[in-house]
Amino acid sequence: MSLLTESIPQSNVGEYTVSEISGALKRTVEETFGHVRIRGEVSGYRGPHSSGHAYFCLKDDRARIDAVIWRTSFSKLAFKPEEGLEVIATGRLTTYPNSSKYQVVIEAIEPAGAGALMALLNERRLKLEAEGLFAGERKRRLPFLPRVIGVVTSPTGAVIRDIVHRISDRFPVHVLVWPVRVQGETSGAEVSAAIEGFNAIAAGGKVPRPDVLIVARGGGSLEDLWGFNDEAVVRAAAGSEIPLISAVGHETDWTLIDHAADVRAPTPTGAAEMAVPVRAELLAQIASHNARLSGAISRRLDQEKKGLAALARAMPGIDALLEQPRRRLDEATTGLAGNLRHAVGEKRRLFAGASARLVPATLEASLRDKRSTLRHHAVHADHGMRVRLDAARRRFDRVAADLKPHTLKARSEAARLSLVQLSERLERTEAQERARRRQRVDNAWRLASSLSPLNVLERGYAIVRDEAEHALTRADELSAGMAVTLEFAGRQRRGAVVTDGEAAPPSSPRSAAPVPARPKPRKPRAKPPAEGQGSLF
Repeated sequence: MSLLTESIPQSNVGEYTVSEISGALKRTVEETFGHVRIRGEVSGYRGPHSSGHAYFCLKDDRARIDAVIWRTSFSKLAFKPEEGLEVIATGRLTTYPNSSKYQVVIEAIEPAGAGALMALLNERRLKLEAEGLFAGERKRRLPFLPRVIGVVTSPTGAVIRDIVHRISDRFPVHVLVWPVRVQGETSGAEVSAAIEGFNAIAAGGKVPRPDVLIVARGGGSLEDLWGFNDEAVVRAAAGSEIPLISAVGHETDWTLIDHAADVRAPTPTGAAEMAVPVRAELLAQIASHNARLSGAISRRLDQEKKGLAALARAMPGIDALLEQPRRRLDEATTGLAGNLRHAVGEKRRLFAGASARLVPATLEASLRDKRSTLRHHAVHADHGMRVRLDAARRRFDRVAADLKPHTLKARSEAARLSLVQLSERLERTEAQERARRRQRVDNAWRLASSLSPLNVLERGYAIVRDEAEHALTRADELSAGMAVTLEFAGRQRRGAVVTDGEAAPPSSPRSAAPVPARPKPRKPRAKPPAEGQGSLF
């Protein structure tokens, strides 16, 4: 041991534990880079973690650094990081001793210039347009005369005053204002929540449901209007069941909500003009109706006031209403003690009578009665069982007598004789039916043979057919030089040509060639089809 100690060279350099050196590095990094601004591209961003924190990297063409945004800072960001977006992050550097890494803790983040914002805006516009949120066929017409107008804007700005003033000048209607922030980190979420909130109002409820919505804001820079480019705002505007007018910025300012809205107004004042018609053009038509309505309301109010006053005079006072119940309560209270004593005495008497019946002698007497009744029922049950057993034995003897060999043989011979008789009857009936059906087939065959055109040909006739095999029945269907086919008996055919004019009789016996007499063919006897070739019936 001493030799080993002597061989190790001694040093004056201080020793650190791993924790000590990690802590020293952490303090050095945090003190030196306590506040930094880093420009880089977002990489590996997958949204906030389930804990609410966001983890990703910032990189350029030569290096990368881990980044984290804690939950409290993430909720306050005006711009949320997106994959591939170039940003400028403000925060501080720190180390993570467990893995010997360093990272930047981001407290604020912003796009790296207007060019990045425009690129992000164009990318988001193309994405939402591909989903059909900007399609013209889904946009609806505004109502001609809305009764309620919902306005989503800041309650303290000049925009709401301009809208209300313009609506009041043109056509005063009920205006509902949903106050939101129109600029800042929470403006997008508040605007989308306001649009969805107006659509969630039920028709006929305490709060009137708007007939048209106006989303309005004054002019500003691209960063000021960025909340109206939020994807949640665009989807809320596209999914609104209430027709929506977008009036964000000046006429030259365009945001994504303008594409998703049903109508885009150049200014908030223009939105108010689109929402309602000119009052002067309608006042003349409704003046008389308004006067009649006012008179009817006044008369109805007077009638209701008179009726209410009459009911108030006829109603009794509180003391008169409570007089009878108070008296009944006092009477019930007075007799309550006596009734309780009477009830307790009655229950005590019933208890004494029941306890007197529970003495041992009474129980023994009741037990003897029950035993006697049980023995009596047992005797009756035994007698009944014997009677049923005797009856069952007699039925069994009768069945056994029927199952003896000579009895079974006699029944079998009788059944066999009956079967033979039925078989003979069946054969006779089958032969008669076969003969009857054969006779019907012969009659039908003879009738069919007599109607056959082939038998007519046997008597010296022929069938004349044209080239299309159509039978010719009239002379005017023939023409000179026409080729025809003659069909004779036995399905024999010969060709012929029609000559012009009628056939003339022979002029002299010499000019006519003798025609040998043709023996008359015997008519073949029609034969019925053999069995198995089918039947007409």
